[in-house]
Amino acid sequence: MKKLLILGAGAGGTMVATKMRKKLDEREWEITVIDRDLKHHYQAGWLFIPFGIYSLDDCIKPKKDFMPRGVKFVQDTIVNVDPEAKVVKTENGSYDYDWLVVGTGCRIAPEEVDGLLDDWRGNIHDFYSPDGAVALRKKMLHMKEGRLVHHICETPIKCPVAPLEFVYMADWYFTKMGVRQNIEIELVTPLTGAFTKPVAAKILGDLCDSKNIKVTPNFVVDSVDPGSKTINSVTGDEVPYDLLVSIPPNMGQEFLIESDIADPMGYMDTDKQTLKSKKYENIYVIGDTTNVPTSKAGSVAHYEADIIAENLLADIEGTGHYHHFDGHSTCFILTGYEKASLIDFSYEVEPLPGMFPFPGLGPCELLGESHMNYWGKLMFKWVYFNLMLKGHELPFEPNLYLHGKDTSLLRKK
Repeated sequence: MKKLLILGAGAGGTMVATKMRKKLDEREWEITVIDRDLKHHYQAGWLFIPFGIYSLDDCIKPKKDFMPRGVKFVQDTIVNVDPEAKVVKTENGSYDYDWLVVGTGCRIAPEEVDGLLDDWRGNIHDFYSPDGAVALRKKMLHMKEGRLVHHICETPIKCPVAPLEFVYMADWYFTKMGVRQNIEIELVTPLTGAFTKPVAAKILGDLCDSKNIKVTPNFVVDSVDPGSKTINSVTGDEVPYDLLVSIPPNMGQEFLIESDIADPMGYMDTDKQTLKSKKYENIYVIGDTTNVPTSKAGSVAHYEADIIAENLLADIEGTGHYHHFDGHSTCFILTGYEKASLIDFSYEVEPLPGMFPFPGLGPCELLGESHMNYWGKLMFKWVYFNLMLKGHELPFEPNLYLHGKDTSLLRKK
């Protein structure tokens, strides 16, 4: 019996397990998924919790609900990966493999920034963890005045549009609460602007201006001083806050670093097209664990799962017919007032205005606010739990197409 071992039962690992179970003969291939947690989190939903749109229970389902028949699910904590021996050790056992897929995601590491933990869950909060989102909800209910600063410590981070979504939603939330005029909102980022790509950065930055949200770019954090309530940059700049909503450094899992198969940040060196490990022949990497130059987001993991499933099968059957991943990412961006924007981009093509998924028809507008986009974002939770994780095909192609996008903006670059 040959063995496919998948580390992590998040979005990426679950989708690969589902797709490979359909492709591999159950009499010849054993598929095992290992994860330390029995609960599957819809992580995109954490952003909604501070604003009272979702509760934590809305974002959680049992992971076993998404394991297809013929896939063994093991709850255990992984402690080591030995790629030479092709063995994964856990706290309670060990598992050998013929092929390995690593989809263990990334985690926040507030301990990496001096002072950040000194007032954690006091006047310093996050929404990049389920407990953090719940605690921030309680804090925001009582905020009537002062400075709300949303700070990105460093990149890469999960869901790069989430910081913008948070400040847009905070503007809406405090407006509904009747206290917006008493609250300053500031986004402090190490990026050169509101976003990483020029066209989107201009449009999304202008949206910040229209909502009276200050953007402070090029801020590389050195430390946080909870006593003076300031965040301090490496160049000596200070930004004061009353409530600091921080996105701490995002890192991969410690066991990957200790196993010496990942870089010091915990990310694995991954071929950006095949999604195979650059160092180890029998390992594929998916989702947030990769170091490929695209977003760490659920939509990316969804597109990557199709590529990995095809390439794994090509390796197993020896055909050499590899599929190439183009870095495709599709993300809704909440903008408040029951509206949202949408971006669709790849390694080579930045987000552009247009219509999606059908050129000229949409119904979703790219880089434009609409109620349709907002309801698309809300509907996505149902799509995620009922279609994506169960391996059903979605009406989106795995590769990005330029049809329906304003490509004239590309020529102006």
